[in-house]
Amino acid sequence: MSLETVACPACDLLQHVPPLAPGAKARCPRCGEPLASRPVDPLDRPLALTVAAAIVFIIANTQPLMGLEAVGRQASTTILGGAYEMWAQGRELTAMVVAFCVVIAPASYIAFMLTVLLAVRRPPAPHWVAELLRWADFMKPWSMSEVMMLGILVALVKIAELATVTPGIGMYAVGLLVILLPAIMVNFDPGEVWRRVEWADGAACAVLER
Repeated sequence: MSLETVACPACDLLQHVPPLAPGAKARCPRCGEPLASRPVDPLDRPLALTVAAAIVFIIANTQPLMGLEAVGRQASTTILGGAYEMWAQGRELTAMVVAFCVVIAPASYIAFMLTVLLAVRRPPAPHWVAELLRWADFMKPWSMSEVMMLGILVALVKIAELATVTPGIGMYAVGLLVILLPAIMVNFDPGEVWRRVEWADGAACAVLER
C-alpha cells in the first residue's frame, strides 16, 4: 500500500499521507494544517448533485429571470436574452463575457463532470476521462453564476423604485445553481477518478487531488 509524500502548505514539513478511509482527513502532526481528505461518498453524491445542477441549469436558461412592469408596460428576459440585448446595443465584449461565464463555462463544467462521473462507475474507466477531468477543472473557476446573482440583486435594489419587479422561475433556478455548483466541488474526490482510470501501461495512477 503506497504512501503519498506531501509538503505541508503551512509549515513545509515533508510527510507521508496513507490511503484514507471514506470520510477521513489527514492533518499535519506539527501544525495541524489539513493535508488531505476523502469524502464519504466520492462518486454517487456528486453524480446526484450534478444531475440536479444540469436540470436546474436548463431551467435557469429557458425561464425568465424577472418581469418588469412600468407605466402599464411589461417586459421579461432570460439570461441569453440579456446577453443578446447587450450585443445588439453594441456592447459585444460584455455580452461575450456574460455568455461565457454564466452560460458556456457552467454548461461545460456540468457536462464534463456528468460524463466523468458516469464513465467511472464501472472501473476501469477509459483513459479519456482524465482529459475531461482536466477540462472540468479548467472551466470550474470561470463558472460565475454567483457573480451574476449578485449583479441581479444589485439591479433589483436600484430599479425597485422605478418599476414593479417580479422574480421569475429563472432567478430561483440561478440561486439554486449557485448552491449546487459548490456542493459538487466539495463532495467530489478527483483522486477517486484518477485511481479508476485505465492507463496504457496498466500501472495505477498516483495523481491525487491538488
